This record gives sequence, C-alpha cells and structure tokens, in this order.
Amino acid sequence: MSFKEYINEHIKPYIYIYGDVDTVSAAERIKSGIWFKGPNAWILAFAIILASVGLNVNSTAVIIGAMLVSPLMGPIIGMGLALGTNDLDLLKSAAKNLLVMVVISLLASALFFLISPLSLVNPTELEARTSPTIYDVLIALFGGLAGILENSRKERGTVLSGVAIATALMPPLCTAGYGLANLNAHFFFGALYLFIINSVFIALATYLMVKYLRFRTVTGIDENTAKKRRNFITAALVIVLVPSIWSAFNLIRENNFERNLRSFVEDNRLVGPRSYIYEYNVRGRHANLSIAGENLTDSLRQEFFKSAAKYKIKQSQITLAEHSIGLSQNEMDAIIAEIYDKTDAELTENQSMIEAMQARIDELSSMVEELRQKTDSLSEEVSLNEYLESPISEPQAPFQP
Repeated sequence: MSFKEYINEHIKPYIYIYGDVDTVSAAERIKSGIWFKGPNAWILAFAIILASVGLNVNSTAVIIGAMLVSPLMGPIIGMGLALGTNDLDLLKSAAKNLLVMVVISLLASALFFLISPLSLVNPTELEARTSPTIYDVLIALFGGLAGILENSRKERGTVLSGVAIATALMPPLCTAGYGLANLNAHFFFGALYLFIINSVFIALATYLMVKYLRFRTVTGIDENTAKKRRNFITAALVIVLVPSIWSAFNLIRENNFERNLRSFVEDNRLVGPRSYIYEYNVRGRHANLSIAGENLTDSLRQEFFKSAAKYKIKQSQITLAEHSIGLSQNEMDAIIAEIYDKTDAELTENQSMIEAMQARIDELSSMVEELRQKTDSLSEEVSLNEYLESPISEPQAPFQP
C-alpha cells in the first residue's frame, strides 16, 4: 500500500469535511441571523444588562449566562459570508445591523452603570477587557473557524454556545458602556478595541472557511475589484493586529518583571542589619518597595540595587520608601529584649498549662482504668451468680441392656 493510499484509507475519513457540510442551508441560516429587529433587539438589550450585572458584581457565571443568551455573532459572521461570496447587499445589511447592535449594547450598558447603586472598588472583570493581546486574536480566529464550521454542518450541535463564550463579544461592549457612563477613556477605548479585534477576526475566519468550503458566490467581480478588496482586508488586519502584538509583548514583559521582583523580595527580605522590606506593589514594570527600620546607608543602598540587578531589575524600576522608626540603638535593643522576655514568659506559661493538662489527662486515665476494673469485676460476679442459681438437671438413668 502506498503512502497516498494509506492516507486516503486511514487518515482522510477523519479529517474530510466536505461530505458533512451543507453550504446552501448554512448560507440561509447565516443570512437570517444578521437581523436586529423586534425580539432580537430586546434579547440583545436584556443580555447586555445581564452581562453588565455580572461585571458589576464580578460574577463570571452571570457573564457566561449572558453570552449564551446574546445573538451577537450573527452580523459578524454575516459580514464574513458576504466577503467570501461577493454579496455586497448582504455586506451592507450585516454592517448596518452590526452598527445597530453596537449602539444598543453601548446605550443599554451605559444606562445600567449610570443607575447602578454598586460602586466598583476593584473592577477586575472590567479591567481584564481593556488590554487586548495577540492571544485574544487567536481566540477570535479559531473561535470563528469553529463557529462557521458548526453553522455549515448538516447536523448542528452545541459548538456555537462554546464559541459565543470563548470569543466573549459581550463583556467588551459592556465595559465600553461602563467607560462611557463614567467618562473613562481607558475603559471605553480599550474595551472597544477588544470588541473590534474579536469582530474582525471572527469575520476573517468566516471568510477563509467560506472560501475553503466553496460557498456559492452571488456575483462575479473583476480582478481590480478583487485586488482592492484583498488590500482592504489586509490593511484592516494589520491595523488591528499590530497593537495587539505590542500589547501582548508588554504583558509578557510585565509578567516576567513581577515574577523576578517576587523572587528578589523573597530572597532579600532583610536589607542591612536592622531594616527589612515589609510591603511592595507593582504597576506595569515599576515597583514600589516599603522598607522599615533604620535608614539605608549609601553603601547598603548600592548593594541593594546590585542584588536587584541580578534578578534583571534596574534601579530606575524601583522606588524605595523608607520608614524609620526613629529610635536609638539602645531603645531598639531594649524593645527587642522586651519582646524576647515576653516571648519567654508566654512560653513558660504555655508549658505550665501543658503540664497541668497532662496531669489532668493522667488523672482521668486512672479513673477510667479503675472504672474498667470495677466493671470487669461486676461482670464476673453476675456470671457466677447466674451459674449458682441455675437449676441442676436430674441424672439420667443408667443404660439397661
């Protein structure tokens, strides 16, 4: 058997997809899902408010439930289908409905955050949607591929629900609404950029799969128009992709810096003979270290920064905040001696308590042993009385031959 025959017989049945897809029905389903009128518009608004509540209370479960309810992916997949089949009318309709979807989502979420009585002290779920990276691009791309394949299958399953959760289209819009309600440009533009990334790469995945599955094209176009369209798609991808790559690069550097700083602090908690790092925090690739005890001398400070350099932490990346306790050497020695004396007294007291408890345990053990012996004695006496009081059986007559 040749290698090609082996592939056709043993590998191809598992990866061949053309026999299980119905592109005609898939195209009709996608077209019918792009419209945002009547119930769809209200479902979207309710889902957006539900997701906003989840973000407001940092509840992942509520956010996931809202993503399952939302009909957000329809116009985005529709745009990918329109590009892949040269359907300009469908492209216009999908783009128009996508714009309506964004406006409804922003208004609903902004209104919720304006009237919500809960203030976000630590909005971790919202903050997570403001710094897109290349990883979000990969999620959107492969989620979109899975979504269009699921739409194209003859027998559809539950893949679309997972795609809706993975690509996470709703939380960025809700976060943008939060930024709009609070006039916070960081939240608004950061989250809107994440939504654009998701939308562009879901549409790109749809476009690629539509071409691969050979969906029926609506009209033919000349080579110049096709070239302009390819150039437009390429430019849009570059514009969206480059900032996300840079953001991912910064994210990796920040994670590495924080890991190095944590190791440095754990290994160098004591700074000099009578100073120590009692607190630190990281923002980006800069650390604020709080040191308590004696003020550092110039030599100790230089030695401290040399130690940090071994962990790839530059001096410019560290801000030291020294908090001297303002005591003389004799006063510090007296405090330390007092701490030791107090500790010894507590240890002595604890030892006395332990000895008293051990004596009590021994006493209770003796009582238990005494009770056990009495119980055994009573049991033997009762058995003897029962034996003596039992009737004596009459002797049997001797055997008569």
